Amino acid sequence: MKIIKLEVGNLGANCYIVYCEKTLNGAVIDPGGNAQDIIRVINQEKIKIVSIINTHGHADHIGDNDRIKEHTGAPVMIHKEDAGMLISSQGNLSMYIGSNLICQAADVLLSDGQKIMVGELEFQVIHTPGHTPGGICLKVNDVVFSGDTLFQQSIGRSDFPGGSHNQLVNSIKERLLVLADDTTILPGHGGETTIINERQNNPFLQ
Repeated sequence: MKIIKLEVGNLGANCYIVYCEKTLNGAVIDPGGNAQDIIRVINQEKIKIVSIINTHGHADHIGDNDRIKEHTGAPVMIHKEDAGMLISSQGNLSMYIGSNLICQAADVLLSDGQKIMVGELEFQVIHTPGHTPGGICLKVNDVVFSGDTLFQQSIGRSDFPGGSHNQLVNSIKERLLVLADDTTILPGHGGETTIINERQNNPFLQ
């Protein structure tokens, strides 16, 4: 498995390009902007993108869904409870930051526990509501892409529509902190961390 991280968009969201080195099939996680940079990496690495996956429906994580889909032909996937945010500038919050982002509707609606195959890589969908109703994390091997659920010694905001602080903390404690200590966390903003580091040091989870 190879993972390439790009910081995209005005809010500096992390977009991840993940691919199976045996088959060169790959996924783009949260193409929130900078489509030209994402496409450049796809072309340079000769990746066949088979999935575009949104960890949640906020504008800084979905902003260039359509351009990446147009380039790759891959289906867009999002949890069913965030699906409406793709087609609503109010729902995805873009109208509050001076734009009017409306994406195409999702091709695949995800549910908790669902498996997404990308070459020989198996991504497991972990539903972690609290930042948004349909927020998800994606586990593949010993890596979790945590979107805006869990950050390095921080957690996602819960003051947006559909957010819940209690639900978010419960999601993290019940769905993520139970994973192996050495599980790597790759969040939607900022640097990487590990489960044991967050379990021991995250002030929001004590």
